[in-house]
Amino acid sequence: MIGRIVLGPGIVSSRVLAPFVLAPCVLAALTSIPAVSLAQDVPGIEICTAEKAMERRTSCLQSNIDFLQRTINKLSADHQQKIDAAKAQIEALKTTVISLQKIVNDLQASQKKPAEDVNKAPPAAKETPQARDALQTKDAPASKEGTK
Repeated sequence: MIGRIVLGPGIVSSRVLAPFVLAPCVLAALTSIPAVSLAQDVPGIEICTAEKAMERRTSCLQSNIDFLQRTINKLSADHQQKIDAAKAQIEALKTTVISLQKIVNDLQASQKKPAEDVNKAPPAAKETPQARDALQTKDAPASKEGTK
């Protein structure tokens, strides 16, 4: 069976159909295999004690130092942005609290006003000694006339 492909039970293909059947299979196999990656220097901490030559060990240590400095600078910038955002939020909350305190003070003042008005009755409604005397003098002549 050289040159023939078995497609299924009882189905045999000729050499002409072979590229059409094998091409998708080969293409699928090639896409699933990752391409050969080039060697890259991935930034990170390296173990420098494995290096025998002093200049390579020094270079390795310097690479570690550079990586750590970049990492520290990046993290400090990120944290500074977070701190600035938190400060802005705190300021917004402070202004909200101030406005709410003003509203509460206004409401408390408006509640005290009616309470003071109720406690302060008009002077005509209160009985003062002069008001009692005036009432007695008005009533006295009428009572004298009623007794005669």
